[in-house]
Amino acid sequence: MRDKPIDNYIARFPVGTQEVLREVRETVVKAAPDAEEAMSYGIPTFKLNGKALVHFAAYKNHIGFYATPSGHQEFSNELSQYKQGKGSVQFPLDQPMPLDLIQRIVLFRRTEIHKIKQ
Repeated sequence: MRDKPIDNYIARFPVGTQEVLREVRETVVKAAPDAEEAMSYGIPTFKLNGKALVHFAAYKNHIGFYATPSGHQEFSNELSQYKQGKGSVQFPLDQPMPLDLIQRIVLFRRTEIHKIKQ
């Protein structure tokens, strides 16, 4: 189900950034079709079984992607080329968005959350 507040969030940004945000959103939806869309901490969030799957946000020069520390730890080698914080990574807007990597991170987090449920 599409979350109207996420649509409103995306609409606040320049057209080029909106396109990238939509691509990130669609990548997450395809990787975790059972996840719920929501807004949390003022940014688009996907939840699975009541737990945060991933968050993303737009900034002037990058897309912030938040997959909790575990998603970032699992893909630390591939994420090492990007600026990071604890549980966050910055994908520059002037570079191709690593949608394949985002998809793999979401799939990892999805599996991780499903294991917790069992």
